[in-house]
Amino acid sequence: MPAFTTNQWAILLLVLVLGWLLGLASRSGGRKWRRAYEAERADHAAARTAHDARLAAANDRIVQLERSNHNGNGIATGTGLGVAGGLGATGAGQRDDLSLIRGVGRGDEARLNDLGVHSYRDIVRMSAADEAALENKLGAAPGVIARERWREQAELLDTGRHDDHRRTFS
Repeated sequence: MPAFTTNQWAILLLVLVLGWLLGLASRSGGRKWRRAYEAERADHAAARTAHDARLAAANDRIVQLERSNHNGNGIATGTGLGVAGGLGATGAGQRDDLSLIRGVGRGDEARLNDLGVHSYRDIVRMSAADEAALENKLGAAPGVIARERWREQAELLDTGRHDDHRRTFS
């Protein structure tokens, strides 16, 4: 092991002290970052609480609207539900998915629901006069319901013969 001279020991000590001072001067400020982290964490918790409150209020409003949109029979009335309401009601089993009928899209299904046609049975029970009136209200060409065989399709779907419907009308 080589021997150090006094000057070398002094220089080594000076380098260590200067390194220590430089480290203190350039430290990242642990307290400052910790305070910023805690402040951000508190802001996030407040934002999350506000978001949860808005979500709960929106869910309460949805329940309130659903209650007001049902008549005494538990069937949703067609006032203002639109496509989203019709899809929700279809998923809840209150309405049939009329869009399965060839010639009826989601938009037409919502319009049919607004006109009081909610199930396959409603279509099966239509007379020729009812068909003509419905075509007029939908703005469809005269005879389109008969040409597309909506009543036959609705009867197959109402009786649960979806495979027969797919084979015949797809």
